[in-house]
Amino acid sequence: MDASKNKRLKDVEISFPIVYGTISFWLGKKASEYNSHKWTVYVRSANNEDLSVIVKRVVFQLHPSFQNPTRVVEQQPFELSESGWGEFEIAITLYFHSDVCEKRLDLFHLLKLYPEEEAGPQSTKKPVVVETYDEIVFPEPTEAFFLRVQNHPAANVPRLPPGITLPPPGSVEIVPYEKKRGDTRDHPLSQWFSNFSEADELLKLAAARQQVQAHIAKLRRQLTMIEGMPQQSKGLSGPGQQFGHI
Repeated sequence: MDASKNKRLKDVEISFPIVYGTISFWLGKKASEYNSHKWTVYVRSANNEDLSVIVKRVVFQLHPSFQNPTRVVEQQPFELSESGWGEFEIAITLYFHSDVCEKRLDLFHLLKLYPEEEAGPQSTKKPVVVETYDEIVFPEPTEAFFLRVQNHPAANVPRLPPGITLPPPGSVEIVPYEKKRGDTRDHPLSQWFSNFSEADELLKLAAARQQVQAHIAKLRRQLTMIEGMPQQSKGLSGPGQQFGHI
C-alpha cells in the first residue's frame, strides 16, 4: 500500500456503534437438568449493518465446563449458539483488521437464562434478551481506513476538519455496501433485537466530543509554539490509545 495512505488524520475520530448480548430460549418440556436452555451470544452493529468492515474475528470465552470453551468466529455474523443450564460471564474479544487497529477490544457479558419476576414466568416463545449498547471509537485513523469506511452505513464518519483534503480512493478497495454481504437485518433472531432509541443521542454526544477534542488539539498545537510552556499544559494531550469505548 502507498505509504501516504498510512498517514494519520489528526483531530479526526471514526466511531462504530455496536451492541453485544445474549438471547436465551427455555426448552420447556424438552428441558433437562443439565440442558434447560438454548442461547446465542453475539456482537452486532447497532443498526444491524455489516461489522466485518472493521472486525476481523471475534473470540468468545465460555465457562470451562464447555467442551473447547474458547470459540473463534472469523466471519459475520459474529455470534455463537450453545445450550446448557447455568448463567456465567462470557468474555468477548474483538480483533480488528490491520488498517483499523493493532489492539484488541475486550468486552464482558453475563449470560442470563431466567426472566425477571416482573417479566412473568418462563416461556418457550418469549426469550430472555440482555443487550448492551456501546461505541468503538478510533481516533486519528489512517487515510486508507477513512477512505474505506467513509460511506459505510455502520460507521459514524465526521466531516474532515478545514485544511485536510484526501486524494481520490484510487487503489483503496471500496466495498459495495448496498450488497447484503453480512448485515443482520434478516437474522432469524432480529425480531428480538432491541431498538436503542438513545443511540441517536449518543451519536450526537460523540460528535460534540469530537469537536471538543479538535479544539483541545488546536490549543495544544498553539501551546507547543510558546517557549517555556507550563508543565501542567501536558494535561491537554490527546488519547494515547488506538481505540476506546464508552
